[in-house]
Amino acid sequence: MRKLICRVVLLCVVLLGMMGKSFAQSFSVQRIGEGKQAIILIPGFACSGDVWNQTVDSLRSNYTCYILTMPGFAGTASEANPSFDNWTKQIADFIHNEKIEKPILIGHSMGGGLALNIASTQANLVKSIVVVDALPCLTAIYNPNFQSRKISDDEFAKAGAQLLGMGEEQFRRQAYISAVSLTTDSLRYDELVKWSLTSDRQTYAKMYYDYSNVDLRPAIKNISVPALVLLEHPFKKIAPIVEQQFGNQPNFRLEYAGKGLHFIMFDDWEWYIQQIMDFIIN
Repeated sequence: MRKLICRVVLLCVVLLGMMGKSFAQSFSVQRIGEGKQAIILIPGFACSGDVWNQTVDSLRSNYTCYILTMPGFAGTASEANPSFDNWTKQIADFIHNEKIEKPILIGHSMGGGLALNIASTQANLVKSIVVVDALPCLTAIYNPNFQSRKISDDEFAKAGAQLLGMGEEQFRRQAYISAVSLTTDSLRYDELVKWSLTSDRQTYAKMYYDYSNVDLRPAIKNISVPALVLLEHPFKKIAPIVEQQFGNQPNFRLEYAGKGLHFIMFDDWEWYIQQIMDFIIN
């Protein structure tokens, strides 16, 4: 009898281990707050979940916040074959496996693209989405004739060769130039550069070109949940082009920041958090 009990216990341990592996995801997650309504916050390209720190401080009293950092970014362990579609599936699986009921998704930049993609493919999974400075197809703003297409591994390798071939100091300078172009808050430059430098270079290159090939314009019509889109101030100059991408969907509300650049949560904080609070409360 004792041997039988030991075997049953051992089998349970093995099965629990297998279940843990099947439910694992590559991104890291930090849970803060104990509110009934869950909010999942998805950072942008090469960013840490720390980009949401101030946002979470304003939400944690009334909501349960799940703050993600995507694999290979900002010091998080990388995965073998990162892709926009795979990350979409991983987040959707995370919601299912953790039994998170109707979360609100808040995504910045590429994270906003992931929120749009999840809402378009998993109609009953989320309550609403907040998209912070992301478009269904950013590339089409610069190339009106752009069409998404399948890119081979060889094409990815060739496209990423220059980025992968940069020395550490050259890459640091490039990251700093990028930071300056993305926020007016100079106190954030070092943090943004650090996140880029601690990102896996292979993931950085692969996801840069993968996301550049994403076109969610046809998927917008499949999004039925309420959606708030917060856009950086410079986009207001080309508002008709921007708004055309969202197809005048009645469940979408587009708002433009009064100042600042891509990191709206840094550059126009009071306007940004008021927009979010008003949206998620209603």
